[in-house]
Order: sequence, then structure tokens, then C-alpha cells
Amino acid sequence: METQNTSIREHQEGLIMRLRKPYRHLFSLFILSLTFFFTRCSLDVNDPNSASEESVLTTPVGVTSLAVGIQQFYATNVFHRQVFVTAVTSREMAVNNTFANLVELELGGQDLSGDNESLIGWWSNAYKVIGMAEDLIENTPKVKMDPGTKSGIIALAKLLKAMTIGGLAMGWEKLPITTDRNGKAAFVTRQAALQEAVRLLDEAVDEISNTPPSQEFLSGILNKGMDLQNTINAFRARFKLLIGDNAGALAAAGSVDLTAASTFVYDDLNQNPFWNNTLVTPNYAPRDFFGVPYPDADTSDARLAFFMNKADLQSNPHKYPIDSWNSPFYASATASVPVYVPGEMHLIMAEANLNMGDLTAAINHINAVRTKNPADDPFGIGANLAPYTGPETVEAVKAELFRQRAAELFGQGLRLDDARRLGQPGPDPDDPFQRNRNFYPYPSNERQNNPNTPQDPDL
Repeated sequence: METQNTSIREHQEGLIMRLRKPYRHLFSLFILSLTFFFTRCSLDVNDPNSASEESVLTTPVGVTSLAVGIQQFYATNVFHRQVFVTAVTSREMAVNNTFANLVELELGGQDLSGDNESLIGWWSNAYKVIGMAEDLIENTPKVKMDPGTKSGIIALAKLLKAMTIGGLAMGWEKLPITTDRNGKAAFVTRQAALQEAVRLLDEAVDEISNTPPSQEFLSGILNKGMDLQNTINAFRARFKLLIGDNAGALAAAGSVDLTAASTFVYDDLNQNPFWNNTLVTPNYAPRDFFGVPYPDADTSDARLAFFMNKADLQSNPHKYPIDSWNSPFYASATASVPVYVPGEMHLIMAEANLNMGDLTAAINHINAVRTKNPADDPFGIGANLAPYTGPETVEAVKAELFRQRAAELFGQGLRLDDARRLGQPGPDPDDPFQRNRNFYPYPSNERQNNPNTPQDPDL
């Protein structure tokens, strides 16, 4: 057993080192190259020196190494791209650099094309995660290993695939939900994609309920900051809400432990990309008052000081009012970042109740977020405000829900979908408080390689 564990550690350490390559889509590493043999979607990555799928994913070492690697790859290559791209589009953050692709992203509208490097980077890296997850889902059941280790890896793979698909559905009207070896993946509507994410998450719940994850998985494979069960249920709640399953969203959100923290953990080898894009290279800056129009902003909200330092600054090049960063999640190369924040569960339950016509319950959940003291939140996020006293109408409560989501969920990559779903005005590329697009054009590399790529939306 010691020999096998040493072998696993050696493979994991090698994987970690290789994941540090500055251009991660040019993989020359053994374990990730096996996942890109598929060249599904528009990917075309081949390495003649890499191991074959047969010699790697048929072993516990290969499956375990890939399970470690997929978590690190998502945390360092996908999540921050979703956050920053959608934050700029929704006016949550401002571009603070004159790089052409960032300027184009902030201009939005017809100025944003499928050639944009930010869109290409998000899309391409997301489908690498989806491909890795599919390899784990397909091959792990065939490998002889502890049943609890096996169930943990399968549930983790389904979680990461669901998170990635759901994230892409925040930005695109249509998208593939599987990869394709021939580069011709079929596209489905975002509603169908979100339904697939929910299906995967429901299966993940069953997986770990029927066979609880082993200690080997929990202590040696799962990212040490990740709370698997609560994360699965949190994303189930999020995506069930988005597909209109209000009762399911209420149940899933209610099952999440609000005292638990689930994080992406970074280290010197796998550094925090949020820190790198905000403090090392100031590509992005927080908009004043979370980017909410000033008449709607509450200057006494304690979450302002949590995320940003009040400053009389303007972004470059578009001169939007910005503050400086104070987010503890972006503070250093090794700072941890929430996978989700617990306050989202109350806001999901508020919206689900609102959709079901229960204004009183919706307001009660909003107040749970408004009155929360920072000391009562596992991340220290708390508004410390008085209860809601506005009109008790659907439109007024929906507007308040948007304001609370803007503050509580700042930097979680959810604002663009929130703005569409909760009836915010827009899109208007010329208004600095309205989203500059509804959905993104399809990346040019996907269009060049995949004949199934739909027409781009107008906005």
C-alpha cells in the first residue's frame, strides 16, 4: 500500500508541476495529454510522447492523478475567466488596462467579436475540464479501487462538469454539453444545458449517498478546501432555480450547511489567478457600490468595506468610477477563493419563494442576508443592515433581490445572469450601469472547426 501511495503522490506532484506551464493549452504533460486525445469541440492537442489512455486511465494512479489535476485546472484556468468576463459585461467590475481584448470586452455590443481572447480562453479551457470530467466518469467505474474512493471521484467529476456547463450557460445562448472526438460537438439551448447540469448534480448526490467517499478520497484527492456534499447541493440549488424548478431549488438550498466554507485552495505552484489579475497586473477593478446605480446603493452596507477600499479613482481607459481592492480572496498568491458563498442559499430561497408568489417568505430570506453580521458568516461576508422596509410588491422585492445579490455574491460570476433574469434594464453598451450584452458571440476557433456552431446573437 505504501508503494502505491508513493506512486500516486509522485504522479500528483508531477501533474502539479506541469500544470504551472504559462500556456496551459499547449500541454506536454503525460496525465493531461491523455484527456486531450479526444480533440473534442475545437481542441487539437496531440503529444507523441504522452501516455495512451489505455496505459493511464486503467490504473488507480492515473485516475487519481486526473482527479487531482481537474480540480487544479478548473481553479486556475476556468473559474476566474467566468468571473472576470461576466463581471465586465455586467458592469460589476471595470477593465483597468488597455489590452485590446479587455477594451473590446468592456465596449461590448457589436464591438465584441468571437476573436476576443478572453472569450476564447474561457470557452477552450472550460471544454478541457468537461473532457477531463467525461474521461473520469467513463473510466473510473472500470478501475479496481476502494468503492468510496471511486464514488468520490465520480461525484467530483460530475460536479465539475456541471459547474463548467452551468458557467458557460451564463454566457452563451447555446453550447455543447459533451465533447466530440471529431470536433463536431452538437449545440443545445442553455436551458437544456442547465438541465444537464442538474442531472449530473442529482447523480452526484446519489453517488455519495449510496457509497460515502472514503478517507483516502477526502484527505488525499479532494482539494483540501472543498466541501463536496455542500458544494454539490449549493450548485443544485443554483441551477434548479435557473431551470424554473423552484421547489427543488428550495429543497437543495435548505440542505446546505450555512456554517460550512468550501474553497479553491491555491499554493506557490498553483497560484491564485484573481490575485494575479487584480493586484499583480491590475487588469480589473471593482466598480463603486458594486456597480449598482448610485440612487439604489446603500453606503452603509458593510460588504463594501469587505470587498473594496473607497477611493476616488477612475478606470483606464473608460474612466468609470472605481475603488481599490480589499477582497481577502484576492489578497495573495495563496489566498483561497469561495467555490460559492453561503448567503447565496438565502437569496435562492428568496427568489424561489418570490416566483411561487410567497412575498413574505421571500422578504424573510432577503432579511436574513441584509441583517447578517460578518461574524456569523464563515467568510466574514455580512451587510449588517436593517431589515427591508420597501414596498411589498413583486417588482420592488425583485429589485431588492438584485441589489442583495450584487453585494453578497460580488465576484462570483453570477451578475450577468442575474441582470437578465431579474429584469434589469439593458443591454446598452453606452450605459455604464447596464450590461453591454445579453449573450456572447461564439469563439472564432469553435466556428472555424465545428460546423454546428450557431449564428452569433445580435447582443
